[in-house]
Amino acid sequence: MTNRTSRPPATGRRSLVTGLCALICALSGAQHAQAQAYPVKPVRIITGFAGGSDLMARLVAQQLSPALGQQVFVEQRLGAAGSIGFEAAAKSPPDGYTLLLGAITLVTNPFIHRRIGYDPIKDFAPIMLLSTIPNGLFVHPSVPARSLRELVQLARKSPGKIAYGSGGAGSANHLAAESLQSLAGIRFTHVPYKSATLGLVGAMSGDVDMVITVVSSGAPYVKDGRMRGLAVLDKKRSATMPEVPTAAGAGVPGLVAVNWYALLAPAGTPRAIVDQLYAATVKVMSAAEIQSRLRATGGEPESGTPEQTAEFIRAEYARWSKVIREAGIKSE
Repeated sequence: MTNRTSRPPATGRRSLVTGLCALICALSGAQHAQAQAYPVKPVRIITGFAGGSDLMARLVAQQLSPALGQQVFVEQRLGAAGSIGFEAAAKSPPDGYTLLLGAITLVTNPFIHRRIGYDPIKDFAPIMLLSTIPNGLFVHPSVPARSLRELVQLARKSPGKIAYGSGGAGSANHLAAESLQSLAGIRFTHVPYKSATLGLVGAMSGDVDMVITVVSSGAPYVKDGRMRGLAVLDKKRSATMPEVPTAAGAGVPGLVAVNWYALLAPAGTPRAIVDQLYAATVKVMSAAEIQSRLRATGGEPESGTPEQTAEFIRAEYARWSKVIREAGIKSE
């Protein structure tokens, strides 16, 4: 007797295929309808910090409200160097109604602090890179170096003699100084302060020799002679201090250290909603008034797509993880 594999009747197969097609169309249609309806209620933007992060979040929220046709409000979730807010956003429903104002500590915290409850790469769906804020390297006028090259030469002759101030272990300006030391093969003495502002005051008063801080904070003291700007730690010069070269132009290629803000959603947010938020955010951030306000505070407007923003965040994650591990930085 010949064995034959049993097959469903042709009509049964057709019914099965028809049913699967109908299910796929129904699921696709449901997702499309969800995106079309979005948003039907207020949207919140979580920020893990007060200060600049909060101001950026509120600026975006104010302009996104009319663009989306719903109220967009800011919710501060402060503490743990922003990690409380980052974790809250990561664990929110991926429905487009909770967004995050991400900053550089999103990618540095996992290597510095214990028990971080989020993954900066896996737990978020990037929407758009909003702005970058270049850092500058500033020294007290008493330091006998008029360029970054001369500063590096001084540090090589006398390792540890030059002291720099920062906002504390793991702060953005601390990491930037560690990156400079690694790239140039030199050693400074780190003097941590309770905030980046106090670190700047320490350099301005001569208690320490140098500080790395955002260009907009240091530039006024360069103009009145209380500080000397040696380099901008970005790929291009800053409009705030156009006479100051980039670190690469001043002899330390690869030294890039910028603060940044990005808008993100929880991972799993439907792509149609991410695209809708991206389109609205591009419109908001392209407005002349917004760009003018950003540049007035030292920021550079950005416009990266979701894919470009994801690539940027991955690059920052790789860059700073290397610096932190090589320097052995841990939270105090």
